[in-house]
Amino acid sequence: MSFDRRRPRGARFGAVALAVLLAPLPSAGASQSSTNQSAPVDPATSAFVTDAGVILIAVKPALTAEYEQAVRTLQEMLAKDTDPARRSAAQGWRVFKAAETDAKGNVLYVHLLLPAIPGFDYRPSLLLDALVKDLAPELLSKYQESIAGAPSKLSLTEFANMTVAPLPPAAPKKPGGR
Repeated sequence: MSFDRRRPRGARFGAVALAVLLAPLPSAGASQSSTNQSAPVDPATSAFVTDAGVILIAVKPALTAEYEQAVRTLQEMLAKDTDPARRSAAQGWRVFKAAETDAKGNVLYVHLLLPAIPGFDYRPSLLLDALVKDLAPELLSKYQESIAGAPSKLSLTEFANMTVAPLPPAAPKKPGGR
């Protein structure tokens, strides 16, 4: 991949980040330990086990207004909510609209969760259903219609923070664990 020096650095970073997000993900079951396989897990859950997460949602181009209306309604309800878990989750939740589309022409929305609250389910449809008691039934159905496919979820572990000097590498262990 060659970089055009005339493009702003942010555009190059955005292209690389988008490529990473669109890469095939390992199946959710592949990372579970054998001791955790007995507990059934909802495959649609958007809960994280790490301190940061990303949810990438592809939205049909003709239905972006419906998707954005649902997200703004959720934002409004979370701002008024008194539940400590939801308020905590909302504090680190930002939604970005990508300038680029996916390979099928769908509009991409990136939900950045930093920090992510471990175990909290970030599915907008569940939260809308729980928070908006007098929700117009068509809002949720239009939101669901707007989604082009299953969202991609990435649980992230920080590898490097570029705003601070790196820590020295750990000393190699000698044979025998010393």
